[in-house]
Amino acid sequence: MKEHVTRLNEWYVPKFGPEKFRIFVGMLFLPYTGMCISFSIIGSLLSPGTIYWDRIVAIILIYFTALGISAHAADSIGSKKNKPWGNYFSNLELLILIISGLVIAYGIGIYYIIFFVPLLLPIAILEGFFLFAYNYELWNGFFHNNMWFAISWGSLPFLAGYIMQTNSLSYTALLISAVPFLISYTEIKLSRKYKVLKQTHPSESKSMELRLKIISTSTIIFTVAFLILKALQITF
Repeated sequence: MKEHVTRLNEWYVPKFGPEKFRIFVGMLFLPYTGMCISFSIIGSLLSPGTIYWDRIVAIILIYFTALGISAHAADSIGSKKNKPWGNYFSNLELLILIISGLVIAYGIGIYYIIFFVPLLLPIAILEGFFLFAYNYELWNGFFHNNMWFAISWGSLPFLAGYIMQTNSLSYTALLISAVPFLISYTEIKLSRKYKVLKQTHPSESKSMELRLKIISTSTIIFTVAFLILKALQITF
């Protein structure tokens, strides 16, 4: 069974619409992109000072466009194995997605770096590096592993959110960033096993799929609840 055919049956791929639309939505890996965005929101909300809500919107847009769109489009080009979504998108179309996402993300990021949070610059540089090093499997795939994934999709988004609010970095924030690291590490480790089972033994992949659903949905639900509590200024 071709890999992209198997992936069209994923739980996060819509069951309606033209096939190319379904593949595009699937390529965004929305539950996992949602986790990454959630980490950046949590980092923002843990700011000890005033919460700047425009910056939360900005960090959401940055990670959705740069990682949700650009990074996944880059993965479709840079994968050394079979393309996970087949050849429904040409390299030119994928390149347009990569550039478009990065222009939006870095346009927003540069604005905030110049006027409000210059300390965000190192994170922006690191995330840009990982976007290409991980997805294009540079240096014989040295950065294409679970640890670097967990850093770039877990710890760094969390720290980016915190810095976006405070333009500072604390030992507490660095310590807490280990939590999104561990969650992301668990997710990618399960996801790799799930992907193999989905292609070879679909019936045996159900329990793994359930675990991935629990990890992603619980992360997103927790973030939404935390966001609402902060917005309503509810404290315990």
